[in-house]
Amino acid sequence: MNELLTVGVLVRHPDHPDWGIGQVQSVINGRITVNFENTGKQVIDGARITLDLEAF
Repeated sequence: MNELLTVGVLVRHPDHPDWGIGQVQSVINGRITVNFENTGKQVIDGARITLDLEAF
């Protein structure tokens, strides 16, 4: 599913729902940088974690 992520897409981290909704900032070589509303910028290893798409 992470292969569908592009800049601007809204996501949630499945293991950290308290982080809130995040907006994808970049996707480079499987590393996904997301700016979450409650925890700020996080870099996610797309090979280990599948982010959940947030419905509009």
